[in-house]
Amino acid sequence: MSHHIVEVKNLEYCYADGTTALRGVSFRIEHGESVGVVGENGAGKSTLLLHLNGCLLATKGEVRVGDIPVMRETLRQIRRSVGTVFQDPNDQLFMPTVGEDVAFGPLNMHLSPDGVESRVHGALDTVNALHLRSRPPHRLSGGEKRAVAIATVLSMSPDILVLDEPSAGLDPQARRRLISLLSGFKHTKIVASHDLDMILDLCRRTIVMHQGAVVADGPTAALLSDRNLLAKSGLELPLGVQNCPVCGASPSASAIPQI
Repeated sequence: MSHHIVEVKNLEYCYADGTTALRGVSFRIEHGESVGVVGENGAGKSTLLLHLNGCLLATKGEVRVGDIPVMRETLRQIRRSVGTVFQDPNDQLFMPTVGEDVAFGPLNMHLSPDGVESRVHGALDTVNALHLRSRPPHRLSGGEKRAVAIATVLSMSPDILVLDEPSAGLDPQARRRLISLLSGFKHTKIVASHDLDMILDLCRRTIVMHQGAVVADGPTAALLSDRNLLAKSGLELPLGVQNCPVCGASPSASAIPQI
């Protein structure tokens, strides 16, 4: 299943004002992996994710999805394989109703009316948002918008799911529902987030970025309990592995996800 594989080689990207956002980024993600991407603000996480479906194209280096290089001529193929949920759901919701937003992708895949209906119903059901189908997106709460934005991507049946700060602005129950939903997506997942506890829950592997470069790539439980590494990268230990603020006790080994 090579189409589920993402490979980045020596990726560099400079914005038009001359700012270098990515510096020699390289990694390979295999079929079925769940990979977190973490780092401080400005580390290059969002810029990296925008290269995975061709929203941005490399200044230098290469991005491949399976055997297909990400380039202007291949964007249609790439975007059928890579579904991206942007940091701000308002960037994805632009139709008069939720149902029309979720149907937009399948319609552009030229599916039959029954096929489109099946995709819309299934995607909204998966994110527990069928009741929102007739609602205008601008009338939704932040958590509802996030769920619908994910549904617009799921309706395309992507092989690879890419999410930028998916838990931002969610209340605790909505965050837990999101983690449960993403845990059930069995294909490749790439999740960029400041929510390190969510990364611990979802991702066996984590890539740590700092100033546009990869500074660590390995097992999530090991990297996110490395206080020195996180401090150098502008991060703090996840709450789940910090000492108790009241008694100072360390979390038991059983409390740390063994992923």
